[in-house]
Amino acid sequence: MPAEPDHPDEADSAEGADSAEPLLHRHVSFLSDYGRDDEFVGVVHSVLKALAPGVEVTDVTHGVAPFDVRGASLTLARSVQYLCPGVVLAVVDPGVGTDRRAVAIEVGDGSSYLVGPDNGLLAPAVSMVGGATRAVVLDNTEHHLPAPGPTFDGRDVFAPAAALLCRGMALEDLGTEIDPVSLLPGTLPLSRSEPDGLHAEVLWVDRFGNVQLNLDPEELEGFGTRLSVTVHGTPTTAERVDTFGSVPPGGLGLLIDSYGLVALVADRASASEVTGLLAGDAVVLSGSGDSAPPGSATEMPVQLGATRRAGAAGQEGAVGREGAAGREGAAGREGDEQ
Repeated sequence: MPAEPDHPDEADSAEGADSAEPLLHRHVSFLSDYGRDDEFVGVVHSVLKALAPGVEVTDVTHGVAPFDVRGASLTLARSVQYLCPGVVLAVVDPGVGTDRRAVAIEVGDGSSYLVGPDNGLLAPAVSMVGGATRAVVLDNTEHHLPAPGPTFDGRDVFAPAAALLCRGMALEDLGTEIDPVSLLPGTLPLSRSEPDGLHAEVLWVDRFGNVQLNLDPEELEGFGTRLSVTVHGTPTTAERVDTFGSVPPGGLGLLIDSYGLVALVADRASASEVTGLLAGDAVVLSGSGDSAPPGSATEMPVQLGATRRAGAAGQEGAVGREGAAGREGAAGREGDEQ
């Protein structure tokens, strides 16, 4: 079992949580692109529980597509305000073993921490919870596990850091303090208004085939109840609805999803399969016939939860840097086990 040199008693508790020292943070929320086919998730769980006996671990998801830092950052940003206080461990790290920084970020003046690679993965979530108050690079190797190779920082660097934060170790003991403003911001696509309509991009397709767009509901004001939706050059019609059940049979709907963004949906069917839309694809919305879109061809705002940016689609808005790394965002990749 892994043992932390400065804390020789931490892995000695075969009896479990009852004999473990009290934890400052009892919960770790764990997200990765590890999948479930290999042992990686189980190994990280075991390291966490060996170094912080009694800690509870919630698997947010391990189904992020391999190396998809942007997709993982959006997943984390959607989830973070609902996660238990404590430590968020996020590992989608294509740059593992390179000079990309491993970091731990304090939010809420120490009420919670986010641990992972500084590749844009963490910054949107940090922004969603009000910004970072402090951050460190995890360069104190006394608190790493001995590594046979440099490709599994989830096990060797990030999990020990998360466990030690749960036990109450001071953030600065894990490594060199850095200015949170220096954290890599995340880039998110922004919508724009053009003469032919409102240009948007697909942020996410969930397992039901619902297609989340980078659109604030306010951006649809003035369009009416029926819109033309052009996908891959082919127009179709979508009705603005409040529920899945309100979508016309065999048709498409536009509703406000559970995260407050506009989504293209179908009733008991996959809007993604019907339209062929995948994350990153472009969509153009306009009036259902002769009506022109409201506004002019200027920059339009887009909202991800509570954070709003202005910009042009096809361009990208930074998320994670402003306000002690709060109000801007980030992106990256990992190889091997990561």
